[in-house]
Amino acid sequence: MPETLFHISDIPNIARFEPRPAPSPKSGQTGQMVWAVSQRLLHNYLLPRDCPRVTFYAGPTSSSEDIERLMSYTSARYIVAIESHWLPEVRRHHLYMYEFPGESFSSVDEGADYYTSRETIVPRSVTPLNDLLGELLKRDVELRVMPSLWKLRDAIIASTLQFSIIRMRNALPPEDGFDAHPPPP
Repeated sequence: MPETLFHISDIPNIARFEPRPAPSPKSGQTGQMVWAVSQRLLHNYLLPRDCPRVTFYAGPTSSSEDIERLMSYTSARYIVAIESHWLPEVRRHHLYMYEFPGESFSSVDEGADYYTSRETIVPRSVTPLNDLLGELLKRDVELRVMPSLWKLRDAIIASTLQFSIIRMRNALPPEDGFDAHPPPP
């Protein structure tokens, strides 16, 4: 268990994080909880909340073929892909990084590095993040800016890479003739 965990928000000055219902039935979590993420995958959340993204990296069970096919030509350990039309919003958006003590949290998903606590959490500190591109790029991340995420999303789902696919319900529709599998939310 990490000593320190983080929560990213677009709300400044949250004094206490009260447990709330899971954000999605897909999480497999029930009841009230506070969500956090480790430093290792914090970059997955350094974007505006509603920005759709496909994030991925090579894990211990990733095949060399998938790594070569989807991660070749990068020296970064992690890849975050967003839609092109979101770039101006990423440039102007501000976020706040809350630091939590890790002791009351338990791991929910090792691959995504999610943690939850059933207790009210008082943050140790809050740090304003005013340059999201700069924050992403100082974390061993390649940022891919693409017209559409759908083909990449399908390729990543079908691969052996570790991934998180976030807010795809906000993505532009797939291009005509492209059949997303599984279908868009």
